Amino acid sequence: MALALRRAGWSVDGPLGRGVRLAGAADGVDLLVLATPDSTVAALAARVPPGPAAVAHLAGSLGLDALEPHGRRAAVHPLVSLPSAEVGADRLAGGAWFAVAGDPLARAVVEALGGRAVEIADGDRARYHAAACIAANHLVALMGQVERVAAAAGLPLEAYLALARGALANVAALGPAAALTGPAARGDDATIARHRGALDPSELPAYDVLVAECRRLARTRSPG
Repeated sequence: MALALRRAGWSVDGPLGRGVRLAGAADGVDLLVLATPDSTVAALAARVPPGPAAVAHLAGSLGLDALEPHGRRAAVHPLVSLPSAEVGADRLAGGAWFAVAGDPLARAVVEALGGRAVEIADGDRARYHAAACIAANHLVALMGQVERVAAAAGLPLEAYLALARGALANVAALGPAAALTGPAARGDDATIARHRGALDPSELPAYDVLVAECRRLARTRSPG
C-alpha cells in the first residue's frame, strides 16, 4: 500500500516496523494506516493517542469499532491478492475493488489508486471477507488438491492451469451457473463413482463437498 500510494504521488512516511514507539505515529499526518493482522488492530489502535488524523485499518473482516478511541476512523480493504510488495503495488493500482467505510479519506485512497470503492457496513464485513477468502485462499487450496491428484496420475499442475483459467473466464463471461460443466452438472453419477474409486481416501472429503456444491449450483440453472 505504501509503495502504491507513493507511485500515485502521495507523501508516505514509514512504514513503521515492529517495536517502534507509537506515541507520535499520528502526528503531522492526515492518515495513519494500521497494516497489521486483524487480531492486532484493536490493541494497536489503542496504543496511538487520538488526534486530528484519520486512522484506518486494512482488515476485511473488522468494522470501525476496532479503531476506538479514535474519532476519525476508516476501513480500506483491497480485494486483491498481495504476495509481495512489488506485485501488490501493481495490483493495487490496476483498477482493483476496495471495501471502504468511515472517513472520506478511505475513498480518497481508492481514487488515488484508480480503484473501485464499495461501501461495506460493519455488519456485513465478516460475510464480505468470507467471500474473499473463498475466492482466493480456498481456490489456491483447491489447486493444491489438483496438484496432488494430477501428480498421482503422472501429470504436473501446469497441465491443468489453462483449464482452470478457462473456467474462470467462463464465470466472468456467463456467471457461475451457466459456466458449470462436468459430470455433476450433467448428472453423470457413474463417472463420479469412478472418480471416487480412484482417489486417495484423504482426497474424498473435499471432492464430495465440491460435487455437492456443483449439484447445488446446477439446480439453479434455467431448464432452457
